[in-house]
Amino acid sequence: MPAHPVCYVPKWLLLLLLLTAGVLLPGRRAVAQPSAATLSRLLAEARELQKQYKESEALAKYEQVLKQAPGNYEALWQAAVLSVHIGTRYTDETRKAAYFAAARLYSTRSLVVKPEGAESNYAEALALVNQATLLNARGRLVAYKEMKPYVFKAVEKAPNWADAWQLLGRWHYRVDHYNPLEKFYSQFFLGGMPGSASTPKAIEALGKAHELEPKKIQFCYDLARVHINQGQRTRASNVLQEAAQLTPITSEELEMSRRCRVMLIQLNKKMLKQLHQKVKKTL
Repeated sequence: MPAHPVCYVPKWLLLLLLLTAGVLLPGRRAVAQPSAATLSRLLAEARELQKQYKESEALAKYEQVLKQAPGNYEALWQAAVLSVHIGTRYTDETRKAAYFAAARLYSTRSLVVKPEGAESNYAEALALVNQATLLNARGRLVAYKEMKPYVFKAVEKAPNWADAWQLLGRWHYRVDHYNPLEKFYSQFFLGGMPGSASTPKAIEALGKAHELEPKKIQFCYDLARVHINQGQRTRASNVLQEAAQLTPITSEELEMSRRCRVMLIQLNKKMLKQLHQKVKKTL
């Protein structure tokens, strides 16, 4: 994998983030630090809530940790990811934007704490790409350009993290499928296209995510869609058949499972039609 620039945080931004986090407040007496046992307990409770798919409650726990320890790395990046997950469920753009903005604040603070961390870089890339959904065309192009070093860094630092591979695969596919106007604007107004994006690399990354977590329906859906768009019907059918064997747990997974079933039915119809046409030609 080619080398990528180290995430740089300007000194003024570092100071601002520390101030907003309550770490540096001029003229203020030192506040008693919470015990390690208290933080450990809160973090364990947050993780358990995540396992139970209670993401709002888990976010509240991580925020409780951050009130006592503003620089806690795990709480920061987890709060960023959870804020994105929760925000995507809203149809109201105001609420969605509020959660995505909070995610970006948490992810940026986690980068200050650990610039080379896989989790902090993943959280930053995730926050950026989701904020982009609410921006104009230029804003979306800027976001995809900015997120590149973060998503590459996340995969580099955590090569066995399926979520990071999925995000990288989505980045490759989206950038490689810029329309002519997006390519022109990126080239002449944004300093050039984000380099190295390609559809084969997207398939490779999404396939890696599916390989690492074969029971995650979202990964099956993403990989199957790319296969279909590339005319790779047999490969798409195999992935969708795997998805059909999975039992959805959350409402999001239930929706992904429904979409996978619809895709498989449509794909089977097309493949059957293609087979009939071949048979006719041989007669």
